[in-house]
Amino acid sequence: MRKSKATAPAQISILTVDDDPIITSTIKNYFERSGYTVDIENDPKAAIERVRNGKYDIMLLDFLMSPICGDQVVEEIRKFNKDLFIVLLTGHKSMAPPVKTIRQLDIQGYYEKDDRFDQLELWVESCVKSIKQLRTIRAYQEDISKAYMQTIDTLRYVVETRDSETRGHSERVSRLAAAIAAEMGLNSDDVEMIRTAGLFHDIGKVGVPDAILLKNGPLTGDEFSQIKLHPAAGEKMLSTYSPFSDMLPVIRGHHERIDGSGYPDGLVGDEICIGARIIAVADSFDAMVSNRTYRRGLGIEKAVSELERCKGAQFDPRAIDCFFALMDRLGKEEFVKTFCQHVIDAEGVEG
Repeated sequence: MRKSKATAPAQISILTVDDDPIITSTIKNYFERSGYTVDIENDPKAAIERVRNGKYDIMLLDFLMSPICGDQVVEEIRKFNKDLFIVLLTGHKSMAPPVKTIRQLDIQGYYEKDDRFDQLELWVESCVKSIKQLRTIRAYQEDISKAYMQTIDTLRYVVETRDSETRGHSERVSRLAAAIAAEMGLNSDDVEMIRTAGLFHDIGKVGVPDAILLKNGPLTGDEFSQIKLHPAAGEKMLSTYSPFSDMLPVIRGHHERIDGSGYPDGLVGDEICIGARIIAVADSFDAMVSNRTYRRGLGIEKAVSELERCKGAQFDPRAIDCFFALMDRLGKEEFVKTFCQHVIDAEGVEG
């Protein structure tokens, strides 16, 4: 047996699959002596579920098995796992699947069974080296992602701390938008995407001058034109970070209106993505009930009436209906406590 301790850390897990228990036991004993963690499975269908529910780095898989062969096992696994390194084991080279099949299923190689495992061990060591490289790359990417997120979060806080009256706005919009999305029956991934988009929907305002953003009075036409640039600016800022790709239309579109009178693109109805339509409701509601430098908050009752009045023109009817359904389900007191407690804290009243 080759000395491979340096390339066989205990963190590497192997699943060996063969309908012959003697072969799987032999392989297990061989590779465990080299420091690998090895599980065995003699039922190819059960092996698929082991991969689905477990965490394996490498699979050593017999090709000819019953009731299904190794290529069928790989085909099923590749539907939900693209990362597993797979080496097919064959009794003879003539029994191996064609090269085209090996490439299509992303199989790392095949090994002709014999009494010695030197060649198989070379395949495993090659897989281990690739796994280590991938782990290093992913760790590096995670570090970069964390640094990027910290930068974006800092910019978001810069936007809100420039004006004490908008502090907490993004968090409240995020929370309410996610609740509306859940009320609409969107799946958990979409709800989470909308929650995150709510946090960053106004990030583009970091480029708006204080003289405009904090102006104590009506904006001029030119000033409002600069404000209208922030959705596209936010989209551009976040476009360099691939995990944000799904939410870019939400960031860009959260000031679009159902009747086409919104900005920046003048989209109409379903041309506006559902996330943007939901954020628009949450954003407008929070803005209406909150104090601003140029006006007092409208109060919850007036804000609710305004949402109803603009249903179908500014706001998506289904999003508005789900907003009201959410309010009815929670009850007004709980709704206010959950989504606009800052109004009560500031005013001491609910109206």
